[in-house]
Amino acid sequence: MLSEKAVVTGGTGFIGSHLSEELLRRGYHVTILDNFSTGRMSNIEWSSNTENLELVRGNILDQPLLKRVFDRATYVFHLAALPSVLRSVTDPLASHEANATGTLGILIAARDCLVRKVIYSSSSSVYGNTPTLPKREDVVPSPLSPYAVSKLAGEHYCHAFQETYGFPTVCLRYFNVYGPRQNPSSQYAAVIPLFIRSIKRGVSPTIFGDGGQTRDFTFVKDVVEANILAAESDATGVFNIGRCEQVSLNRLVQITNSLAGKDIRPTYGNPRQGDIRHSLSDITHARGFGYNPQYGLEEGIKAIIDAEYA
Repeated sequence: MLSEKAVVTGGTGFIGSHLSEELLRRGYHVTILDNFSTGRMSNIEWSSNTENLELVRGNILDQPLLKRVFDRATYVFHLAALPSVLRSVTDPLASHEANATGTLGILIAARDCLVRKVIYSSSSSVYGNTPTLPKREDVVPSPLSPYAVSKLAGEHYCHAFQETYGFPTVCLRYFNVYGPRQNPSSQYAAVIPLFIRSIKRGVSPTIFGDGGQTRDFTFVKDVVEANILAAESDATGVFNIGRCEQVSLNRLVQITNSLAGKDIRPTYGNPRQGDIRHSLSDITHARGFGYNPQYGLEEGIKAIIDAEYA
């Protein structure tokens, strides 16, 4: 029996590379589509001897290419995006084209190719500073940045395709994903790889604000499991994917110092435009298709240090 085909857009990125690796391990034929705007070949070094992996360089705005790549695919995992709130504040049009227009194109091609389901990577940033904690999927979104607006637009397109065409979609709202392969060198790097690199080098990590802002950090392997469970189940709709644990950035510095064997105090700067104050997930809805996060923050940070700083 031939392996089922899974397409991962953005598959050389941080999350996409972990998802592609796990899909291969589970017996799928995996096609990665990536234009390498943020992805890296080093993220898929594990793939050098893999027969069931195909890498296609290309842009998700290219409809003829999408239809060639999606031919005979069972699932499309759509992770390709221009990430970062800060980047979107600087260049909102680029974020919209990649994240909103790009998602519309993915859905059109997947529908036309009779793909079974699209699993779309969204973001907890769509909630904005809504006061309700924890965040539930029925909270009215209030995005604060062009990035968050573009991810919410992608969700609405997914919903519209399901309602209009009967085409199954799942939207996963990620809460602060972290793990090995997350690039600390980008000017838009996420907080955990930045803190780890700074502290390991003996340099004070920078916190924008007073450090009291909180996040719900989610280990990348839990996110991968959520994607596969959402695809293989009959789930459709919008789901939070988090850890259900609220951690301040000041506490994050303490944990990172402890695991790195350091005692480096942070420096503080002005809050960044578009950043939210508090974030915490309610994952009751996602538990319905089997999602159950396994990795705590200390375990996850230790995994990064062991993988990248040993």
